[in-house]
Amino acid sequence: MTPRPGLDEQGFVAREGSLARVPPVFRPVVEAARDQVVDVFGTRLHSAYVYGSIPRGTARVGRSDLDLLLALREEPTEADRAAARALDAALDGEFEQIDGSGTLLVSRAQALSDLERHDLGWFVACLCTPLHGEDLAGHLPRYRPDSLLARETNGDLALCLPRWRRLITEATAPEAPPGAVRARVRGISRHLVRTGFTLVMPRWEGWTSDLYEMAEAFAAYYPEWGPRMREAASLGHEPTDDPAVLRSFLRSHVEELGSWLAEEYARVHGVKAPRPAQGP
Repeated sequence: MTPRPGLDEQGFVAREGSLARVPPVFRPVVEAARDQVVDVFGTRLHSAYVYGSIPRGTARVGRSDLDLLLALREEPTEADRAAARALDAALDGEFEQIDGSGTLLVSRAQALSDLERHDLGWFVACLCTPLHGEDLAGHLPRYRPDSLLARETNGDLALCLPRWRRLITEATAPEAPPGAVRARVRGISRHLVRTGFTLVMPRWEGWTSDLYEMAEAFAAYYPEWGPRMREAASLGHEPTDDPAVLRSFLRSHVEELGSWLAEEYARVHGVKAPRPAQGP
């Protein structure tokens, strides 16, 4: 049998990126990131990963961002988070190839915990490309595109909606910093598309990170919502700086599509296991 998209011959989700796929123009960015995370975090750093369009080989010069995940030997502190923000700003300022940099900080114990086995663990094992240190994927299982994976990756959309409303209000306020609208459009659109895709992933029987493919897979099962999901995919790929678009997006995609999607997700897959309370 021919493997389904994104799966290996045994039907497990295949790791989607590799350093060999990094386009030549982005290689200096990735090399600098690897060196700088080691310089900044030193012995606290267990392992570093790059994910997103750059290791998939689909990044666009001046349009794509650099996505990093750092697994620390201990729980990240506020000082660690401040250091990560400074690192992101430095990389973004140094390289014209990227449109921003974002670094996720986790602990080794969190990534390997039972609670995160089918969320953060799956993310590391399947969507992250090792950059430095011991690859945590060696301690994690193989994953199939089943309902358990769907529930634990995106089964918390209802918890995201109030935060998105607040972020959109802040981003469209007169005092909002430059780029705030663009960042919210990109982030919320991509999250909606990924959630729509993982809703149907067990029926589609495959995996993809391409926003347009995700939207089409979703639309095949929910055609009435297809146009809005395609619009979200387009905005996730080509985000806008127009506050009016983001305000309209709040009504059409967060309040209407998002609310429906959260209810349908819970009906089909259930609700994601609760996580410990986070700070504001």
